[in-house]
Amino acid sequence: ITPHASLLTHYLTHSLAHSLIAGMSVSAGLADFRSPGGMYNTLQPELLTATSEERQMMRHDPTSVVSWSLFRENQFPYHELRRPFILGTAEKTWKATLSHYFVKLCYDKNILTRLYTQNIDGLDYQCGTDSAKITSVHGTMGKVECEFCHSEMDIGEYGKMVKANIKDIYNVDQEAPAESKNIPCPTCGLHGVKPATVLFGRSLPADFFKCIEEDFPGEVDLIIVAGTSLQVSPANQLPTMVKPGTYRLVVNRDKVGGEVGLDFGSQTDMFAQGNCDDVFLALAQALGWDEELKTYKGRMSASRARYLSPGRKPRQSRWGSGSRFWFANRYVCSR
Repeated sequence: ITPHASLLTHYLTHSLAHSLIAGMSVSAGLADFRSPGGMYNTLQPELLTATSEERQMMRHDPTSVVSWSLFRENQFPYHELRRPFILGTAEKTWKATLSHYFVKLCYDKNILTRLYTQNIDGLDYQCGTDSAKITSVHGTMGKVECEFCHSEMDIGEYGKMVKANIKDIYNVDQEAPAESKNIPCPTCGLHGVKPATVLFGRSLPADFFKCIEEDFPGEVDLIIVAGTSLQVSPANQLPTMVKPGTYRLVVNRDKVGGEVGLDFGSQTDMFAQGNCDDVFLALAQALGWDEELKTYKGRMSASRARYLSPGRKPRQSRWGSGSRFWFANRYVCSR
C-alpha cells in the first residue's frame, strides 16, 4: 500500500470521519439523477400530463419536474416520473449496497461522526446505523406528507393510491390507469401529498443546518465524499467546511470537486476513481474489514452480495492523489 493509502487506513482506524454520500444506491438498481442515463438525462416531457408551457420548461431545465413552482400547480409530472420509485419504496423493493454497509462498519467502530446523504431512497436507514447519525439533506422517500399542510400520510395507503390513480409512462404496469387522477390529502383536501423529499425552490430540512452547526469545522480527520457530482448547493460546500489539514477523499467515476476547491495535487485531497462498491471493498480489504463486511452479505442487494463471494475474477480500482496508485480487489466481479 502506498503512503497515501496507509495514511487513509490510519485515519479510518484511529480517527473520526464525516461522509457525504449521493450516488451509492445506483448499484441497488436505482437510477441516479445527473449522470448520463439518469433521471434528468432521460426525461421525456411529452409523456407527462402537462401543458405545452410546462413541457417546454422541463425540456429547458429537467430539474423543474421536481420543482415547487411546477408541483404547486400540477402534481402529475412529479408522480408520473417517480411512479416506479414510489411503488418500489413502498414495497421495499431495493436493498442497501456494499457501500452502505461500509458506512455501517464505520458506525460499528465508533468512527462515524455523521452521514450526510443526498440520496432520497432511505437505504441508509436499512443498515442499522443510528438515525441520529444520518442527515437526509434532500429528504426521504420513506415518509409521505402534504406539501401544503405538512400532515403525514401512511406510506402503504399512499402507495395504493399512486398505483390506482397515476398512469405508467414506462409501460410496465398493465393495470395502471390510462389517465392520471389527483391524490387528495386526507387532512386538507389539497393535492399536495407526496414523498417527503425536498423540491427545488423549497427549504432544506432544519435538521441539516442544525447538524452542520454541530459538526463543522469539528475535530474530524477525514471526510469521505462518495458518488456525488458536488454540483448541488449547499451540500457541495460541506467538504470546504472542515478545519485546515483535514483529509478529503473523493470516491467517484469522474474527478469532481475542483469548483469547490478540492486540489488532488495537494497532500490532503485524495481521489479514488471507480464505482463506489469497487472502491469501498478495496478499502475494506486494506483495512482488514472484509470479513466483517461479509457478515452483512445476506442483507445486501444480490448483485452487491456477489462481490463478497470467493472465486470472482479480480478487478482493480484506481486511486489517486497527486500521482495515481492502486489497490487489488480479490473478490470483485468483472463486468
